[in-house]
Amino acid sequence: MIKLLLVSGYKAHELGIFNEDHQGIPIIKKALTDQLLALLDQGLEWVIVSGQLGVETWIIECVWDLQEDYPNLQYAVITPFLDQQSKWNEIKQETYEQILSLADYSVSLTNKPYEAPWQFVEKNKFLLRNSDALLLVYDEENEGSPKFLKKMAVQLAETTNYEVLSITADDLQLIAEDLQREQWE
Repeated sequence: MIKLLLVSGYKAHELGIFNEDHQGIPIIKKALTDQLLALLDQGLEWVIVSGQLGVETWIIECVWDLQEDYPNLQYAVITPFLDQQSKWNEIKQETYEQILSLADYSVSLTNKPYEAPWQFVEKNKFLLRNSDALLLVYDEENEGSPKFLKKMAVQLAETTNYEVLSITADDLQLIAEDLQREQWE
């Protein structure tokens, strides 16, 4: 049973998304919501993110929408270091601050500002150790930052009952086609 779900994936810029009006965001959010609904029916209690912009932001927006019907659904933001938003623009910082302020739990793992890449590695290890499954928006044909987390999750799944769930480009394409078909009906 998946009670603690780690969610990650591409950062917005890795998908060529540079504003919140991008037509791909509702497609990604529908895919994420569909996965959450299926897992909620099986006992999902927590969604865990590290606070990155992109997929991790959109999953929290999906959680907010679902909390009306699933008030027990909670989310945690576990960042690799303090002030990860310090170099982001003002709008992104506001979104991040809102996500943090509404989180049921938030903490910085290293409790210090960015020092080196080891902080990301330690964050991945911690998040995998403290979740039941990973839901990753990732496509093998378009490498990006999620590849490191995916590699660690797959290794963990080989020796434990950890689950690795994914949303691929093909999955997103099918949802886009379904949404388009619905518009024409």
